Parts: sequence; C-alpha cells; structure tokens
Amino acid sequence: MTSFDTTPQLNVWRALLALAVVFVMLATTGWTALRHHRGAAPLQASISAWEHGSIVGHRLPAADSPPTRLAAFFDSLTEHQRAHLVRRYPLAIGNMNGAPVELRYRANRVALGEARDVERKRVHDKGLTPDGQREAARRAERFGVLMRSDRRILAFDPAGTGRAAEVFGDLERAERVSVVVPGVDTDVLTFQRTHRAYSAPVGMARSLYDAERRAAPGTRTAVIAWADYTSPGGLGLDSATATRAADGAVRLNALVRALPGRSPVSLFCHSYGSVLCGLAARELPGRVTDIAVAGSPGMRVERASQLRTSAHVWAMRDADDWVQDVPYLELGGLGHGEDPVSSVFGARVLSARDAKGHSGYFEPGTESVTNFAEIGVGAYESVRCADGTVGCRAGLSDAASAGRA
Repeated sequence: MTSFDTTPQLNVWRALLALAVVFVMLATTGWTALRHHRGAAPLQASISAWEHGSIVGHRLPAADSPPTRLAAFFDSLTEHQRAHLVRRYPLAIGNMNGAPVELRYRANRVALGEARDVERKRVHDKGLTPDGQREAARRAERFGVLMRSDRRILAFDPAGTGRAAEVFGDLERAERVSVVVPGVDTDVLTFQRTHRAYSAPVGMARSLYDAERRAAPGTRTAVIAWADYTSPGGLGLDSATATRAADGAVRLNALVRALPGRSPVSLFCHSYGSVLCGLAARELPGRVTDIAVAGSPGMRVERASQLRTSAHVWAMRDADDWVQDVPYLELGGLGHGEDPVSSVFGARVLSARDAKGHSGYFEPGTESVTNFAEIGVGAYESVRCADGTVGCRAGLSDAASAGRA
C-alpha cells in the first residue's frame, strides 16, 4: 500500500482558510470602506491644455518629459513667464516632476484655491445629498488650510478622494531627504488630522522632521509627507492585493528620480505603504539609502534580498499591532508575502518600544520615531535593535555625509 505525504496540500488549505477568515472578518465588521470617485479629472484637463500650449511662440515640452529637460526649460524662462504658466496651468505644473519645487508650491496654491471655489459651490448644490454637501464643505475647508502661505504642497490632485504631498524643511538645500509613505484610507481629508494627528501623513512627517532635527541639529533635512497615490479604501480585498501599490510604486519612483540635488533619500513606509515600497524597490535610484517599514503586512517578497535594492532594509512592529495576525503569505495575488520582522526575511529589525497599536509609530517621544530619525540622518550607530543587541546595525557605520549618488 502506497502512502502519500499530504502535508503540503494541508498547509495550502490552511493558508487559504486563514485568508478567507480574515477577509470575511474585515467585511462583516465594517472595516471595508467604499470610495466615491467623481467623474471630472481636472489634473488631466490641465495637462492636456499644457500639451497644446505655447510660450513666446514655442510649444511647451511634454509634461512627462525627463525631469532634467523640464528643469532646463523652466530655467530658460523669465520670472514673468513662469508666473504666466502657473496661472494658466496650475495643476499641471504643481504635479510636474522636474519643475522647480518653489514653482510647484506656488502652482499648487493656485490649484488649491480653484478647487476650494469648486467645493464651495457644491456646498449649495441642490442636486447633492446632505452628506454630499457636508463632504464638499469639508473639502473646501481642507483645501483652504493646505493653501496657506506656510504650506509647501509638492503635489495635489482633487479628483476622486484626492491626493497630496507636502514638504517639511528646505527640499532644495537638504543634505538628507526622507519620504513618508502611508497606508490604507489615505486621501485629501485624512491627509491631516487634529485627533490622532500622528496617524496621518502630515503628522507623521512633521514628527519625523522634528525628531531628525533633534538627532542631527547641524544637518539640513527635509521630510515629504507623500500621499500622492490612490490607497485602498479600508482593510478589505483591495488592500489584500498589490494593484494600488503597483500604481503607487510607479509614482513614488517618478518622485524620487525628480528630487533636486543628489542628497541621500530614505523611505519610511507604514502599513500598506510598505507593500508599495516593496514593489518600488528594484527601480529606485541609488541615492535611496534606506527603506524602513513599520506595521507591514509584507513587501511582496519572501526575502529582503529579493527586493533587488542596494538600500538598507529595516523593519519594526510593536507588540500590540494587530497586523501581526494577518497571514503572511501570498496566494493567487492575495496577501503580501513573508513577515518583514521575521528572521527568515532578513531585514534589520528595529525596536518599536513605546509605540502603541498599528498607528503609533510616529508618535513623538517613541523609540520607533527616534529610530526612524537616526536612519533619516544616517546615524546608523545610534539605532536601537529590537532584540537589545547591536545586530541590526552590523556592518554599518554612520553615513551622515556619505550616501550613494
């Protein structure tokens, strides 16, 4: 009588069952959110107008031209000509990788003002439901806050639930640049929060920027709150696949490749944002020295080496983060692979002491945000490892002035 080893098949079925249970739980407990998208695409309309535009009798360069080409074009213009283009094509310029960052800030301020005016009219639109009118009022208020003169909005798109990116510090003169990549349920209304401020991209980036300045007062740093991708709505099936992350990875790579200067760049990726960073890793330029993930459901690989990046890969998870209960596997496009804090994955595992829950990693005063700050300024010898040893920084030395260009 022949015997067969059924262990592999049983393991597969157990994994599938675990995934099914998790997804049913998420759907039935109301954690899945429905996204409402408007049909209008003002950014695309602005880009289309740009493509057909001209200045002093010459056609404008394609909006998706290489950043160096666009930078040279804007450098060739007078201040009056640049101001004219900002007034005519604010959304196109505000999202144009290669345009001078200060010009993007000005353009997005104009675009936010126009978007605010649209929402103010929608508040009184009798064709909208009361909920729709209230949402319009919230968006108008948010756009008004973002367009203040002290805000540096690097990207803005009002379509759908909205996208945005904001800079803290002087991006053009920074010696170290950090990019915060958030996870699910990130849109223009959740970009900044008053309650639980450090669970939102603006609060995360501001906290990291402050921590970096404390860690290295003599180093010029800049931090970008990057919510310039369409994230999954809630923790349903959409967040269990890589579709949104794949689109976001393309956008993240475009941003990084267009950043001014040659200073080292570190990515800090939270939750589903770490899925995005995992997919972006192999295409990232060499100036990206570090990819650090927190509360990660996986990076779409089984080993850190499979990310095919020269960047150092770091991971952390606090003890009461619910993400540890998500099945760490990938089957048929569902799930995101191995647990980044597991020993088999091979990341440098950091301490997240003092962080609470899934959204507490950027709270001021936590060891988690302090660790991120030390990485952001290249002070590797100061990071604290999860196991209390020095293993996570083995083979590294402080690189505050090095970087890989």
